[in-house]
Amino acid sequence: MGRRRPGGSAVPLSEAYDTALLDLDGVVYAGGEAVPHAVEALGVARAGGMHLAYVTNNALRTPDAVAEHLTELGVPAETGDVITSAQAVARLIADDVPPGSRVLVIGGEGLRVALRERGLVPVDSAEDEPVAVVQGYGGPEMPWGRFAEASYAVARGLPWYASNTDLTIPGARGIGPGNGAAVEVVRIATGGRVEPKVAGKPLPPMHRETVLRTGARRPLVVGDRLDTDIEGAFNGGVDSLLVFTGVTDAAQLLRAVPEHRPTYVAADLRGLLVGQPEVVAAEDGSFVCGGWRASVRAPSGGELVLEGSADAAAGAGDPMDAVRALCGAAWSAADAVGGGVPDAGKVLARLGL
Repeated sequence: MGRRRPGGSAVPLSEAYDTALLDLDGVVYAGGEAVPHAVEALGVARAGGMHLAYVTNNALRTPDAVAEHLTELGVPAETGDVITSAQAVARLIADDVPPGSRVLVIGGEGLRVALRERGLVPVDSAEDEPVAVVQGYGGPEMPWGRFAEASYAVARGLPWYASNTDLTIPGARGIGPGNGAAVEVVRIATGGRVEPKVAGKPLPPMHRETVLRTGARRPLVVGDRLDTDIEGAFNGGVDSLLVFTGVTDAAQLLRAVPEHRPTYVAADLRGLLVGQPEVVAAEDGSFVCGGWRASVRAPSGGELVLEGSADAAAGAGDPMDAVRALCGAAWSAADAVGGGVPDAGKVLARLGL
């Protein structure tokens, strides 16, 4: 069973957890540029003793290139601090095929390097006698012919792997198609009869790869996606922090199914540097957090109601406290009726979310 309300922490999250397992796209950077407040917040967390590891479903770039990019942005990182879905899928393939096997690669350099690290040989054509085919994000300029090569190989019965199946990826100009969209192209071309083995978040191979490479004892997963980052933390039995700098917005969070409910919620990575107030369930069925009280007005069709103290209503309170209280009310109501989400439109408009 997932959470019925967000958790609280009396100390900064950077002190409560030894390692932050940070997603990259939409959390640390977007379209190559640092997300606002990310560089400063990560610097403070690192200086305070928190280990920072970067865990991404994006298989395009090598860990070396990612670490170099992070350092250029002002977030010093070593190659070993970066864990990619390319590494996770390469280990998955290596567990299934003999050493030295040829693998048809539909993706970027990150995938090729990860395969070589596992003793496998990347090839470019279905005619190069591969024993498997793997897809990873290849960037917005991926030629259409690459998907055709994958389709030929899958149609011939070769084992099919995917680094991840994120349908979208955030960028500087907005949300674009991700590797999951490319996987769907091959699925459609091959008649939809075969499913790939997937390594990336939220599935166990990615969690295994992360644990093996970081040695984290008390990790905190930090991400912007409910269906990858947060579900991956749920599957791994570890706590999570959702930030609103990428794909997920407040309305989607309130509709979250149990396995998509984060432990903590913050506007951005500055949430690592503070504690979080507890969300308290009141006797009248409402939920209280930081001066805000949220409840469900059942007679009006399950509408969420938000009440704030004078300071909170005047803008002195933290809007994230209101979101946390609303999560308690919405999640508990949805669980009580076995689904169905209270209408949050009015209260979110009031908060400017």
